Amino acid sequence: MKDVTTLDRLAVGQRAAVTEVSAPEDQRRRLQELGFVPGGVVSAVQESPWGDPVAYAVCGAVIALRRADARQIAIRQR
Repeated sequence: MKDVTTLDRLAVGQRAAVTEVSAPEDQRRRLQELGFVPGGVVSAVQESPWGDPVAYAVCGAVIALRRADARQIAIRQR
């Protein structure tokens, strides 16, 4: 079994499964609408030159998240 960590620690090119979104209710709902749902697969696609934000592929779309927001999404690396 792989370790559980947060999305902000996922390196470019790696994939993981979302295990939990622990943001405040309105932000959690928005992240889930974007596809960050428990059981969903996400991969880190590209990092900005300054390291923040990071682009993630989820549900057929590419979404850029600030690391502070990505820190609220728990993942299990594949």
